[in-house]
Amino acid sequence: MTGERPPTRHIVVMGVSGAGKTTVARGISEVTGLRFAEADEFHSEENVERMRSGVPLRDADRWPWLRELAAWMAERHAEGVSTVLACSALKRSYRDVLRQGPPEVEFVHLHGPAELIRDRMTRRTNHYMSAGLLDSQRAILEPLGPDESGLELEVGPSPDELVAAVVDRLGLRPTSSR
Repeated sequence: MTGERPPTRHIVVMGVSGAGKTTVARGISEVTGLRFAEADEFHSEENVERMRSGVPLRDADRWPWLRELAAWMAERHAEGVSTVLACSALKRSYRDVLRQGPPEVEFVHLHGPAELIRDRMTRRTNHYMSAGLLDSQRAILEPLGPDESGLELEVGPSPDELVAAVVDRLGLRPTSSR
């Protein structure tokens, strides 16, 4: 026995607000045992207040937040812990920052019709991101490039179906049944 740890996996469930990132990422965590984090919880109070007041974040607002998320994944990697992160990761440049954390990051881009996502956003409670910011997020969204590791999924199926698709398509190992 060499004492080597098994390789870690780091998955970012990405997309616009209301796409179901948190629900799917939590589901992946429950099924696989990957450590879950909600990127929104890493935002500064200033960023939260901007979004709560309906003001879209600028890139300058996002860089420290993205670096903190990359550092969180890198720290988990150093501990030998695999992760799943719910994070918008809307632009390639944002994903590039996240990839500066652990050696490899895989992305799951949840996407769907604006009407469906806007409807979801208007029905949820206790979230500072208003449906009014959806258009600004969709305007800056850059889909995964062909050289980016990951997959894209339509948000129409149920969360359980989406979780099962991610686990299957990324070859993750379930540790529990849901």
